[in-house]
Amino acid sequence: MYPKQISIYEVGPRDGLQNEAQLGLEAKVQLINGLSACGLKRIEAGSFVSPKWVPQMADSTAVLQQIERQQNVTYSALTPNLSGFEQAIAAHVNEVAVFTAASESFCQRNINCSIAESLRRFDTIFVAAKAANIKVRAYVSCVLGCPYEGAINIEQVAAVSQALIDMGAYQVSLGDTIGVGTPQNARQMLDAVSQRIAPQQLALHFHDTYGQALANILACLDSGISTIDSAVAGLGGCPYARGASGNLATEDLLYMLHGLGIETGVDLQQLANVGHKICQQLGKRSSSKVSQALMN
Repeated sequence: MYPKQISIYEVGPRDGLQNEAQLGLEAKVQLINGLSACGLKRIEAGSFVSPKWVPQMADSTAVLQQIERQQNVTYSALTPNLSGFEQAIAAHVNEVAVFTAASESFCQRNINCSIAESLRRFDTIFVAAKAANIKVRAYVSCVLGCPYEGAINIEQVAAVSQALIDMGAYQVSLGDTIGVGTPQNARQMLDAVSQRIAPQQLALHFHDTYGQALANILACLDSGISTIDSAVAGLGGCPYARGASGNLATEDLLYMLHGLGIETGVDLQQLANVGHKICQQLGKRSSSKVSQALMN
């Protein structure tokens, strides 16, 4: 049985834009304001990582200072370490996110440490977040495959997710980072993780590299999941598959969910307009099939 409603966690301004060409501050602020006006209640607005590694996110403090905040919208930011957390708090985020992977090789190449070490690095963030009464979300990458290791043991995904919940994360977002999953293994992975963690504490973050993201989500929709991550206009690419799409487009996700009678609280046409505008500013075509149809 499908849920009556789904919470969309909009990652376009962070996970999307960090894989796009550099965009000006004003355009980012307008994007986030537009997203909140569409009815989205959870928006990842920036990232406090070193600008040396992710220059697209270097102005996250200014972005968070200049957006028109809606009272009922949660504005979050990615914080890889305590310094990033402190910057995020100074910028008045509502919650933060940490990230690790279910693949040792990906963890080493992406954040230069083992999975176990990445978890230890989060200790200070969780302590500081508890003291500041700030919620912490966690991302686990490569849950359905790794560019270096190939298939990933689903018990490893479950163990890493459990460790993050035990540390204090209120939700774990399960990421198919390279978009290689198919409906059967997506559901098998989710079922394995759900044996340890309540589905309400899990989110799906499926990339669309091979065009499987919607099918994978549909295969998992009757599991009790209540949160799905996506990016307006499908912003962002897959850095491990040249020319491939990355994030699932929020417009495409909404069209499917609304067609199933599932409430999201988001205005699809208004969102398509926002996606169309940001793509014009980036000089690219929207990756959303639904947006392409609506804007024509």
